[in-house]
Amino acid sequence: MAFCPTCGTQIVDGATCPKCAGSAAQSTSVAAPAAAGLTDNVAGALAYVTIIPAIIFLVLEPFNKKRFIRFHAFQCIFFSIAWIVLWMILAFIGHIPFLGWATVLVWPLVSLAGFVIWLILVLKAYQGQMFKLPVIGDIAEQQAGA
Repeated sequence: MAFCPTCGTQIVDGATCPKCAGSAAQSTSVAAPAAAGLTDNVAGALAYVTIIPAIIFLVLEPFNKKRFIRFHAFQCIFFSIAWIVLWMILAFIGHIPFLGWATVLVWPLVSLAGFVIWLILVLKAYQGQMFKLPVIGDIAEQQAGA
């Protein structure tokens, strides 16, 4: 699937955008360079490198106009918030007597799962795909479309 270079709407390859009637025949917006010299797929992948680039992409002018980059920036921020909440819950459970030993077993597995999810998000963004996490992705898509 391609994205409209003007508004970021997902369209069929080679079709015109129904919203703005812009042509996507030149290529997808993922391959079209942004004003800062970054392609959309690279900017989407960079949004997952901590939340700082995600916030920067939501503030800077050429990037905050593109739906693809906004989606990945919002998904990164929401994933980071969910990750911090999960760690706080695990830390709290770790201090409860008779349950603390369970976090010793769960902590490495949760860390590995989080790393794998983060790696998948970075790779899918770099490939130009709008890969959505189950709940977080829907919220990010709503925010990016607004």
